[in-house]
Amino acid sequence: MPTLLFRKPKLEPQAEPRTGIIDIGSNSIRLVIYQGPERLPAILFNEKVMAGLGRGLSETGAIGKDGLAKAGLALARFAAVAREMEVSRLRTVATAAVRDASNGGTLIDTARKLGLEVELLSGEQEAMAAGHGVLSAIPDAEGIVGDLGGGSLELVRVSQGQVRDRVSFPFGVLRVGPIRTKGGQGALDRQVAKAIKQAGWTGKGQGLPLYLVGGSWRALARLDMHINDYPLPVIHQYAMPPLAIARMNRTISHVAKGRLRTIPGLSSARAATLGDGAALLSALIKHLGSETTIVSAFGLREGLLYGDLDPAMRSEDPLIVATRDEGRRHGRFVEHGDLLDEWIAPLFAGDPPEMARLRHAACQLADVGWRANPEFRAERGVEIALHGNWVAIDARGRALMAQALFTSLGGGTDTPAPISELAPLVDLKRATAWGLAMRLGQRLSGGLAGPLLRSHLHIGPTTLSLHLEPRDAALYGEAVERRHKALAVSHDREPVLITSG
Repeated sequence: MPTLLFRKPKLEPQAEPRTGIIDIGSNSIRLVIYQGPERLPAILFNEKVMAGLGRGLSETGAIGKDGLAKAGLALARFAAVAREMEVSRLRTVATAAVRDASNGGTLIDTARKLGLEVELLSGEQEAMAAGHGVLSAIPDAEGIVGDLGGGSLELVRVSQGQVRDRVSFPFGVLRVGPIRTKGGQGALDRQVAKAIKQAGWTGKGQGLPLYLVGGSWRALARLDMHINDYPLPVIHQYAMPPLAIARMNRTISHVAKGRLRTIPGLSSARAATLGDGAALLSALIKHLGSETTIVSAFGLREGLLYGDLDPAMRSEDPLIVATRDEGRRHGRFVEHGDLLDEWIAPLFAGDPPEMARLRHAACQLADVGWRANPEFRAERGVEIALHGNWVAIDARGRALMAQALFTSLGGGTDTPAPISELAPLVDLKRATAWGLAMRLGQRLSGGLAGPLLRSHLHIGPTTLSLHLEPRDAALYGEAVERRHKALAVSHDREPVLITSG
């Protein structure tokens, strides 16, 4: 066997700035480093330490020595990681535990010695950031955001892309346990009812969803997914009706903590507080009058980034921004996704705006499979559509994108599992037609802009015609003809080629 030479790769200069946030919460301390489009940067690094700063705070009024020690070690590591990753801007924020603790200043001093200036967020600022975080990922959110941390609960009314009323309560998940233990049965419900009433929020969520932010409530969603054998392991925009919350309350009370810890994606630390989180959620739904719950993977940290954006950038569609960025990074030609969508759009003029948006997003990803083994390109399309870190899209939307990419990348017109479980058949049939049109455009153009700009599709009563300039007639080879025919058949039309000057 010949000797293989290994050369150290040349380090390229950093192409895009990196932003980091250290979030000192009541339950966990986390560092997240972002890089990419300002409207929706990708997560480059994400690590948390369960320091439990808020544990015992309601009894002692102070952060325990163990919590301070864990926090010091976590902050030292996170500061070092941020330096090594050449983060251009690093924000360190602290919330309820540090805000309320008599010795919170000690932790702030520790951070300062490490070169970290801590922003101590008020309950108002915490609520505003949580609301912005949900709006950054679900722009059309209309309801109440509930951000559950270890030390506090923030409620925020979001409407028409704006944060409206907000309020903060001392119902962090680490404080709920003592309330339930000391007050006995019904104590938590009574306290929540009283607090909600005094704040003027009783019934404020009537008929509206409650958007869930925070690790404790994401853990509840993981449990519900497990109970339902849900086929898509994506937490963002997962919905749970009140009946599901009530069922989980009963389940948690009868299942050993050790068994809960075996559920995929559910950390042992979160398993310990599942019952408290579920009990609080039940009380909130009852007194706010919310009709359902929707999980948001975005919260305070993303809200801080979103709050710094100008109005024009906030108005950008985060799904299109993210899929366009993915297409540019992994496709062959940067402009291809937008051009392809414009090219196939005349065939789908009847698509409502929501469907047209999903078609546009799928086109942005049309070329991401070109590096994959040819036998697995269709599977690559499904994987990236279903499991990509997209926002402003639900399970049905992911399924339609997956179907379009599966067909476009050579998978045919069948619907592989689990796509068929996530969207109605009539919608999947439409997405298959998108995929056939994308497949024709890809083959005709070779992924290049010119052929798409010089040609167009037209659908008539009985024909589906492809119009080419005479100089491009040679592009209509056997492979293009086959794909043209397949597309026409899907529309119950005859394929017609027209070449004219």
